[in-house]
Amino acid sequence: MPLDVVDLRAFYASPLGHVARRFIGRAMLRFWPDCARQRLLGLGFSTPYLSVLGMRAERTIAFMPAAQGVVNWPSPGFSASALVEPTLLPLPTASIDRAVLVHALEETESPDDLLEEVSRVLNPGGRMILVVPNRRGLWARMDGTPFGQGRPFSRRQLSALLRAAEFSPEHWAEVLYVPPLQRRLLMRSASVWERVGLGLSLPFAGVHVIDATKQFYRRAPLRATRRSFAFRPVLLPQPAPTPRAANPPEAP
Repeated sequence: MPLDVVDLRAFYASPLGHVARRFIGRAMLRFWPDCARQRLLGLGFSTPYLSVLGMRAERTIAFMPAAQGVVNWPSPGFSASALVEPTLLPLPTASIDRAVLVHALEETESPDDLLEEVSRVLNPGGRMILVVPNRRGLWARMDGTPFGQGRPFSRRQLSALLRAAEFSPEHWAEVLYVPPLQRRLLMRSASVWERVGLGLSLPFAGVHVIDATKQFYRRAPLRATRRSFAFRPVLLPQPAPTPRAANPPEAP
């Protein structure tokens, strides 16, 4: 069942949602400390992070999937959010400098098509931050948060998806080591959980945060091209049958 925008907004208004936003946002800011004069796109439910990343951006747009629903963002001023089909974005090719995907990849039916579409709207050398639930983490195993919905991914699976979509990972972080429970003691000790998890390089973080760059040149499908030539049908002229002459009538 797809995530609902009302549930997403309620989660980020909760204490656990504030913890998730704080640690994921810190990782994003380490990757992108400044987005000045950049055209920034958020896909999924990325508005809690766009509010921080897009402060100095030239333009910031928030696209939300049709199955999820949309909310007005930002609250003051003109709205910069829209309801879209994630694999058919209403943007020209190479029109975006940076993209942020949160609660997007794990919810789509076709992750390959989604990344291909993001690659299309990014300009050559454009950058993307991808936030995805970790398959080995506690957050993906408990459905009390949005990160427990949809399809979680391992590091190897994400690497293969990015490589197929012509993205090159530049930085990789794993965050949210604190258990996803609404307990006051856990909320207060969240920073300790993060320090211990990062210091020991534990593999059980809740979320992958990847900074990837779109490659300038795409590989030419040589093998597919050769196959197309090898199996191309060839039309050869065929001899036409000669009509048989009619038998002459017998003499009386």
